[in-house]
Parts: sequence; C-alpha cells; structure tokens
Amino acid sequence: MKSARNGGPDGVLLLDKPAGLTSTRALARSKRALGSLKAGHTGTLDPFATGLLPLVFGEATKFSRFLLDAPKAYEATLRLGEETITGDTEADVSRRRPVEVDLAAIDAALAAFVGHQDQVPPMHSAVRIDGRRLYEHARAGVEIDRPARRIEIGSLKRIAFDGRDLSVHVECSKGTYIRKLAQDVGTALGCGAHLVQLRRTAVGGFSLADAVTFEILEADARAEARRHLLPTDALVAGLPRMDASAEQSAWFMHGRVVAAEPAAPGADVAVFSPEGRFLGVGRAGPGGIAPLRLMAPAPSQSP
Repeated sequence: MKSARNGGPDGVLLLDKPAGLTSTRALARSKRALGSLKAGHTGTLDPFATGLLPLVFGEATKFSRFLLDAPKAYEATLRLGEETITGDTEADVSRRRPVEVDLAAIDAALAAFVGHQDQVPPMHSAVRIDGRRLYEHARAGVEIDRPARRIEIGSLKRIAFDGRDLSVHVECSKGTYIRKLAQDVGTALGCGAHLVQLRRTAVGGFSLADAVTFEILEADARAEARRHLLPTDALVAGLPRMDASAEQSAWFMHGRVVAAEPAAPGADVAVFSPEGRFLGVGRAGPGGIAPLRLMAPAPSQSP
C-alpha cells in the first residue's frame, strides 16, 4: 500500500539510474519527486553505472536488508588491451597491449570464472580498512593489503565482441566488483582490460524492465509519481508466507510469539493479516513465530 505516513509514502521504487549520478544523489532526487522524508537504498551503483537501483521509502526502509543479500545481474562492456588503475573509466589508460584473442579463447576464459571464488576488493572502492575508505588510501598513493572476499559468479557469458570491446552478461552474488572482474578477465586473456560500461539489469526478483526513469518520475504530479511504488511486501516476496488469523495478527502486532506451523529454526517468515495486509517479518523458533520487524499501524489515506 502506497499510503502517506510521516509526510511521505511507503513502498519500493525501481529506478533506472542514469550515468553520472551517485546513488545518494539519485535517492535525494527521488525523495523530492515523491515528497518523502524517510528513504534509503538497498545497495549502491557506481556513478558511471546505469540501471536498476531499488529505493525504499517510509515503512519499507525497515525491510531493506532482505534485498541487500540478493543476487544481481549486469550487462558489462570490457575494453580489451587497455588498463586503468581504477579498473574503469574514472582514470586514464595506464597501459596498452595488443589484443590477440579469438571467440573460443574468450568463452573459455569467461567460463573459468563461474563458481565460488575469492575476490580482492579494488583499491578504488568504498571498503573501509583502518578507519578509512580504500579509495581514500588510493588517492593518497598508498597501497593497502585487502583481505579477499568470498563471492559467486553464477553466470558469465559473451554477448558480443568487435575485436576490442567485449560485452558480457554477469549474474553474481552480493559484494562482487564487476570492475575487478573485468581486470581479472583481461589478465586471463593476456591483454588486460577495463570496464567501460555497466548496466544493472536485475536485483533479486526485481527487473530493470519494470524500472522507471527520472524523465517519467519527475514529469508526473506527486500523486501520480507515487503510483510507481511497489508495496513494501515486495521486499519479502522470497520469504515463506504466513497468513495469520485475526487473533494471531493481534498478538503478532503486540510483539508476542505466535504459535504457527513448524518452520525451519531461524527462518524469517513474512506475516499477513486475514485481509492480506502485510504485518511484518517474524523469525521461526521453538515456540512459533517471534516478531522481528513490524509495520506501523496503517494510517488513513492522504493525497
């Protein structure tokens, strides 16, 4: 339900972020368009990247974490034969090498990256070490030892190759740096590479095909702009669902454990009222479903 609460709406906005805009700026611009005071994002996109950026408003901010761990999909373009210190277009080309690869070699190299692996975060990233972001160390000319992070590449396939630019489709786990993947692919091919274009096409069950651009969002009046919001429970669509009785709903909303059908211990469960209203998320335990995150009582509608 996209009702006004605390001066703004509740729900999820699927934004098609343009290039040249930070995720923080994109959020601020969306807040103005929707007339929202309370909002957040579920993971950022680099300024030069475009594509799907799910933003949460009002009560939906309570449930954003259920999207933080979601897998993601991208379409990326790697420029072979050119390297930059940042792994993308944010720095000048620092090295050039000839590109002497064929499609079979490219496909074999891409296939080798599929699966679980350890990835070292790039120096030009927002990972915090010793109280400072890695990019702050990099700008000061200091190289920091970075612990590798466990990631998973679910799919990495060639879309097109013109002899210089290689377009690929990537499906990956959270925390994967596509810039670093581009550099690693270039190393594997023996010619080096950097990322020249990146577009996110999916986050969890959300698709870029359902996203809205600023041109559309800001052209609408505020009430119409809010119609682009998905309901808050879209964030928990992947969780097991419990349709509570009226009595169970009342107990749950008062912070009490609700006796329910057995669920996997520790599993999160999306709880709904008999009318189908999303009440919040509970966690399964030996006594039933214990409230974890609750929606505020539904307010009256306002324009």
